[in-house]
Amino acid sequence: ACKMNKDAQMRATINQKLIETGERERAKLIECGWKDQLKAHCKDVIKEKGLEHVTVDDLVAEITPKGRALVPDSVKKELLQRIRTFLAQHASL
Repeated sequence: ACKMNKDAQMRATINQKLIETGERERAKLIECGWKDQLKAHCKDVIKEKGLEHVTVDDLVAEITPKGRALVPDSVKKELLQRIRTFLAQHASL
């Protein structure tokens, strides 16, 4: 139980750190055109299915895989490195 509590605490701490650093990643995604590409994809999905036939859940399900695939490797690598650094610094949690 103690190990599970530590794991939950670590996940919560990592999530908080990701939220704090999220603004930098968001800016990078905007700079590389990720946001514009996803916006265009949303428009395409809505055109294809018709506005009255698309729910928010449908749209999210449709664009999530493409959104993940379009994140540049450099952003993924930098975020992974930040997580590793954070974990190394906070290994005692």
